[in-house]
Amino acid sequence: MDKDNKHIKVMTLEDEPLRSEGVQHATGEERRASTSRSRADEAAGPKPKGRSVADMPGSERKVQCCKEKYCIGTWNVRTMNLGKLEVVKNEMARINIDILGISELKWTGMGEFSSDDHHIYYCGQETRKRNGVALIVNKRVAKAVLGCNLKNDRMISIRIQGRPFNITVIQVYAPTTGAEETEIDQFYEDLQHLIEVTPKKDVLLIIGDWNAKVGRQEIKGTTGKFGLGDQNEAGQRLIEFCQENKLVITNTLFQQHKRRLYTWTSPDGQHRNQIDYILCSQRWRSSIQSAKTRPGADCGSDHQLLIAKFKLKLKKVGKTTGPVRYNLSQIPYEYTVEVRNRFKDLDLVDRVPEELWMEARNIVQEAATKTIPMKRKCKKAKWLSNEALQIAEERRQAKCKGDSERYRKLNADFQRIASASLTMQKPLTVSTTANYGKFLKKWECLITSSVS
Repeated sequence: MDKDNKHIKVMTLEDEPLRSEGVQHATGEERRASTSRSRADEAAGPKPKGRSVADMPGSERKVQCCKEKYCIGTWNVRTMNLGKLEVVKNEMARINIDILGISELKWTGMGEFSSDDHHIYYCGQETRKRNGVALIVNKRVAKAVLGCNLKNDRMISIRIQGRPFNITVIQVYAPTTGAEETEIDQFYEDLQHLIEVTPKKDVLLIIGDWNAKVGRQEIKGTTGKFGLGDQNEAGQRLIEFCQENKLVITNTLFQQHKRRLYTWTSPDGQHRNQIDYILCSQRWRSSIQSAKTRPGADCGSDHQLLIAKFKLKLKKVGKTTGPVRYNLSQIPYEYTVEVRNRFKDLDLVDRVPEELWMEARNIVQEAATKTIPMKRKCKKAKWLSNEALQIAEERRQAKCKGDSERYRKLNADFQRIASASLTMQKPLTVSTTANYGKFLKKWECLITSSVS
């Protein structure tokens, strides 16, 4: 996989300092000490009017910045196989999740695409269906996404434009406790590098399946009083990582029923652990309103959906103008007449090929704009049948009732019907109408050859 961040789409601006270029004061004590020193140094000179955002008390800064509530989640789906993406999107809509991180995607390759009202960024191994991570955003957030960093099959990030600070969300899938030490070290090295190339003023959220147990013991500034179980070696490594980067584990901060704390259940249902976490910059801890699992959500995984609600203001990024798309299946006769008449008047004598090409292209484009209707956007038909979606809902209800036998039966039914739906899907029909771009290219070749 690419470890040099070649697959990055406009993540930072030129004048933005990165986290590796300076120390960011995360705790109140550090911030107050730094502020008092800077004020003493500046006492001799004239003071500007007003206060910077960093000098304001947390409550005042919250009033200015935190105006909208959003929901972020992370879910180990144990393979995004047949039909599961539709189920996950439905759960996102039902629970009103704006940003969802996915672990164990098990897709090959990397990239991004849109699906209905969601945009998906994903990263997997080149050929093997192993590991894999993704970030899914709804249309409310998609408009504010500045770019993505498809790091490798264990981590991916997006940057979202906010006011007054931007937000970086990193989704991870950590190696299991049985992995080689070198693999675990490499994971944390890659993640540290990803943090260091993040602008230091950004609100940082790191979510995912960490395969670690941090335990119930409170560690000031890093964990709260409401973790679950006993800490293990992987949990200690995660805590040290959080302390080094001034991060807090949000789903240990809020008192919940145990059912809202554990994120993984063993196949026999006898063991439950908290191994998925949502991490946040310590300085933005007050923006997190709640963090808990949603046991009622289901996608056929042994992991629970973990969500956190936070208050931050996002900024809508201006939409770029896309290419004009004509309805080539409805080209009227008027178009033929218009092009024919204008080409009759075209002077072909002593003309430079480039100049002649530009004029011919303008004739075709202007005639098309004048006479050919625009192509209307239409939603693609869902290949997953309504029957499969209904079974997925029944499976979710069986999970809520604790009916494991019925749950397993419905899960098998869903896989069978989803596979049948995919097999029956008709191949896309290719239009016999000539492509507009190819038409222009042929004209360019024709004019160039005739003049030369």
